[in-house]
Amino acid sequence: MDWFDSLSLIDGPVPVIVSVLGALGGVWLLLSRSRRYATRALPIAATSSIVATTIGYVVVEKVWRPFPDPIETAIYVWIGVGLAALFTMVPRSLAARGVLGTSASVLATVFVVAASALHVNLEFDAYPTVGNALGAESAARIQFSDVPAAVAQTVTGTPLDSVWTAPADLASAGRITSASIPATASNFSARDAQIYLPPAYFADPRPLLPVLVLLAGQPGAPEDWLNGGKLAETMDNFARDHAGLAPVVVVADGTGSSMANPLCVDSPLGNVDTYLSRDVPDWIDTALQVDPNRAHWAIGGLSYGGTCSIQMATNHPDVYPTFLDLSGQREPTLGDRDRTVQQAFGGNSAAFTAVNPLDLLKSRRYPDSAGIFVVGSDDNDYKPGQQEMYDAAKAAGMDVQYVEVPGGHSFAVWSEGLRRELPWLATRTGLIS
Repeated sequence: MDWFDSLSLIDGPVPVIVSVLGALGGVWLLLSRSRRYATRALPIAATSSIVATTIGYVVVEKVWRPFPDPIETAIYVWIGVGLAALFTMVPRSLAARGVLGTSASVLATVFVVAASALHVNLEFDAYPTVGNALGAESAARIQFSDVPAAVAQTVTGTPLDSVWTAPADLASAGRITSASIPATASNFSARDAQIYLPPAYFADPRPLLPVLVLLAGQPGAPEDWLNGGKLAETMDNFARDHAGLAPVVVVADGTGSSMANPLCVDSPLGNVDTYLSRDVPDWIDTALQVDPNRAHWAIGGLSYGGTCSIQMATNHPDVYPTFLDLSGQREPTLGDRDRTVQQAFGGNSAAFTAVNPLDLLKSRRYPDSAGIFVVGSDDNDYKPGQQEMYDAAKAAGMDVQYVEVPGGHSFAVWSEGLRRELPWLATRTGLIS
């Protein structure tokens, strides 16, 4: 079944086939010889889908507001299309009559819903393959209990590749595992971290590798970096070109749940700042055998995670002197400044200013910090903020770059951003020259 799991949902024949089947399913659901269906059932179903989608829009965008930025209109359109198919399935089955007609109506509904889901996915590139969408386990995954313990002999040096020689039997790919990182200091309720260990980590003597802490977006989960983010593929390709060397990557949970937005600060919404600046580094130090020099540690993330990475870099430059901000916002937000200050800082504007990266960059100097701001060239919502953050970071003495990647606010940009900037990251963290 490997061939099936590897089928692309982004390009190739599958998106075309599913779209065509969805169109044919839509034609079946729209057309019927039954006058009653055409004049009553179909308009009612269409109206119901519009009403349901509109209610969802109002609740999400105006009342609940779980996301700091509006959802693209195309997403609501495709959700509406899927709902319309579901609302028409029963009346279309009744109008068709018979087993064949009912089966055709159900199948047509499945095709339309599948096509709608496919096009929602194409907006974000969140699930590149069928296996990703179905949650198929990677063959490279191991239990954390199977990760080799610390070895007596280690290899150190800067750059590490200048003193490292890969053993003849070194594997060609790394391994993925997961672990619960105790929130000892923060008491933050975090989901399991996803961890990538490059081939060199399994060698004896073991090179002490640099660390990259990655963060997902919101809504999102650490697993997103393994799916749409193509983390293992990117790291394995880099390791093959560098004798098995690559950073140890810990994809930590920066939100606590898919829908939560704790702003990556210590607040009534959750002590994410303490979790990422203390609990996660402390656990890495004790649970993994890596380079202990914080100068060789980095943090990065996408969207919310990108904002969080610059928050960590400005509030804790001693822990994370290097960052990769992929499509982050100009400041942590619950939608607007007033709402953010009220809900997360008890109405204390000074408390917000004290941890807000843009304000810190205006009042402090960061001569030992470096980072890259990456954004999609078509991401008009986030591009101005990234440009502003880059200018502020440069003015604060950081060694920074601003990079645009073709695309919008999607995993196509974030996975490519990580791939492009990995050599810079590896050089900055002392892995390669």
